[in-house]
Amino acid sequence: MLVVVAIFELHIEGAQSLKDKRHVVRGVKDRLRNLDLSAKEVALQDLHQRARIAVSFIALDHAAADGTLEKIQTLVESNAEVTGFTSEKLDFDENVAL
Repeated sequence: MLVVVAIFELHIEGAQSLKDKRHVVRGVKDRLRNLDLSAKEVALQDLHQRARIAVSFIALDHAAADGTLEKIQTLVESNAEVTGFTSEKLDFDENVAL
């Protein structure tokens, strides 16, 4: 089992105010949540043309994680310019004694 976290830094070209930015960010987060994952704006809240969004989800294997990351990246890129991206996978042993 994998816990996957990805962070996207976005440039929102047409945003002239924080209200414009929030409209775009909210739309991206809502579309991401339709993929059954968690999404949150985590930094740069006071800048009207930049945003940083973190996404997290659980995957059963690396192939599923990579496929979901690809879908996420495509969705985010279709809504805003991605200026930075990083992701990490934390591998958990599902057979560990609790």
